[in-house]
Amino acid sequence: MAADRPGAPGPPGPARDTGRYPPPGPSRSPLAWWRRKSLRFRLTATASAALALALAAAALLLITVLGRALIGSIDDVAYQRAREVVALADDGRLYDPIAVTDGTIIQVLDAQGRITHVTLGADRLVPLVSARAMRWRAPDGGALFVDGRPYGIPGPLRAVVLRADHGRTVIAARPFKDVSDSLTTTIHMLLVGTPILLVLLAGASWVIIGRTLRPIAALRRGAAEISGTARSRRLPVPEAHDEVHELATTLNDMLARLEAADASQRGLISDAAHELRSPLASIRLQLEVALGHPDGQDWPETAEGVLEDTLRLSRLAEGLLTLARLDERRRPARWEPVDLAELTGATAARYDPDVVKVGAVDPAVVRGDALDLGRVLVNLLDNAVRHAASRVTVELRAAGGRATVTVADDGPGIPEADRERVFNRFTRLDSARSRDDGGAGLGLAIVRETVRAHGGSVHLEAASPGLRAVVRLPLAPG
Repeated sequence: MAADRPGAPGPPGPARDTGRYPPPGPSRSPLAWWRRKSLRFRLTATASAALALALAAAALLLITVLGRALIGSIDDVAYQRAREVVALADDGRLYDPIAVTDGTIIQVLDAQGRITHVTLGADRLVPLVSARAMRWRAPDGGALFVDGRPYGIPGPLRAVVLRADHGRTVIAARPFKDVSDSLTTTIHMLLVGTPILLVLLAGASWVIIGRTLRPIAALRRGAAEISGTARSRRLPVPEAHDEVHELATTLNDMLARLEAADASQRGLISDAAHELRSPLASIRLQLEVALGHPDGQDWPETAEGVLEDTLRLSRLAEGLLTLARLDERRRPARWEPVDLAELTGATAARYDPDVVKVGAVDPAVVRGDALDLGRVLVNLLDNAVRHAASRVTVELRAAGGRATVTVADDGPGIPEADRERVFNRFTRLDSARSRDDGGAGLGLAIVRETVRAHGGSVHLEAASPGLRAVVRLPLAPG
């Protein structure tokens, strides 16, 4: 068979990808082509198309209005001359030939349709308007077109027919060639001038749009110059207070926020590395000493020291994970009703009742995550117990659609200038720098982020003596 010979075409089958064909290119549809063009080109093309339509409509309107105006002026002159001849005929003062100096052609017909009076040079045998046209197409002075070539007149005529006394008819006609020439000249001028005007307007649009988009190009160049090593740079802001100015200002604000977030992350990494270095160094030192002198080493004591540093690392890692979760989600994992009065009582019961006293507790239900809110209370109570001289008081009030939790201690307090700073991550005052008592400085940061995620606020104030932490949360509807 022919298909068995080398080189002979075989039967058609499914196409195989042999790797010799280029991948399919971009779509060649007009819409895809249009989308790939620059914004300047698309705006100029759209504006030019709109201008072309507007100019075409204006030209058509001009020709229409001009033509009607010229025809109306011819009809008015012809009608006026016809009225004058009718008046002369009715008064019996009509002479032959009729004296007209403006080029109007006039014929007067008697009741039998015979031509009795004409202007100089007009046809005396055949009326300009047929009897049928006079009956049906031009009653009471209506104008109509008449072909002037059978009468030796080049071009068409505009004729007006009026009735006079004794059955006579007056036909007044004026050449239409001047009007036709004027309209033709105007059309030729528009056909030549409109494209030139459109090209000029398109060029002006191209220049104006280019100047308008120049600030955007400057923004693009400024954004291209900003790199990881030049984070403090800002985009150029145009002088004009327009949408591009607002865009540049918004982008610069965004860059400032990103820079602040980047600085915060770098500071967080640096502080976390510093906090991790101390327990790791302590663990390494204890293990090196124990391994260097195994016979004289108190291994239980070494294990206790290593365990203490390990617990500190665990607390630090847990705090960092909690902050990372809050930063990522910005909303509690569970959003359900939480009995804040029950949660406050249960949390306070974990501490020494001689130190932690529960004051007034109003019924209050909020929406959120009970575990996260419990962590807030634990962190506040831990800080208060750590710094209290003798007692800590916990209260819960519900009023004005908000639940207010206060945790007050009678310790040394915090200076007013530092009460906002202690909510920053890894911030510890000098009195709390001890590794054993001060913690890592994440407790109050976790408190603030958790409360904000629940739609509330937290601040510190003087308790005279001591310090009071105030947490406000919105009550659940109903």
